[in-house]
Amino acid sequence: MFVPVEGNINNMVDLILFYIFAGLTLLAGLSVIISRNPVQAVLSLVLAFISASCVWLLLEVEFLALALIVIYVGAVMVLFLFVVMMLNINTATKRASFVPYWPMSLILGILFIIILISWVGPAHFGLSQYPAPAAENPDFSNIQALGLELFTSYLYPFELAAMLLLAAMIASIALTYRGRSLNTKNQNPADQINTNPKDRVVLINLPKNPHHSNSLKNQGE
Repeated sequence: MFVPVEGNINNMVDLILFYIFAGLTLLAGLSVIISRNPVQAVLSLVLAFISASCVWLLLEVEFLALALIVIYVGAVMVLFLFVVMMLNINTATKRASFVPYWPMSLILGILFIIILISWVGPAHFGLSQYPAPAAENPDFSNIQALGLELFTSYLYPFELAAMLLLAAMIASIALTYRGRSLNTKNQNPADQINTNPKDRVVLINLPKNPHHSNSLKNQGE
């Protein structure tokens, strides 16, 4: 939940922009859930990421805002979009298989919203619990502050997350690997380095063509 901070949003224009981008983020996230077309769902998620990055820009968190656009919108979501377009998912069949589970999904969704409001509501994350931070100097770098917090106070969680991502990458490669095919052509770098150029290039002395030499002589005359 994005909460406007009085120290950062100090005028009416910024406050209006905050609520516009925050509302657009919520509407785009809702469109991701209720959209029947997978491509439209992915595009709605891209819009949600862009709106969230605009909110972060208003809160003066420029590094996270740009990272969200470059990493998620520029790489991950574009990859998702191409994958969804290439899979050609039959949405009618998917919706038909989801219909029997609709009541249970509705109940679980309502319970999740209630838990989310009770734990992440204004009572726990309001300005009374988290007062507005003091204004920073013009030469303040949030990238440096983020790096110091990440590699000092949160070093062990950061390393743990890196290990989990590494394990997930290795597991995905192991699950998709189907063994080496017999028709696969491979190269041995050691054999390429130890290759003798004389074994690759052979110079052959061709005999002179008398007809060709005579034609050249006639042209000279």
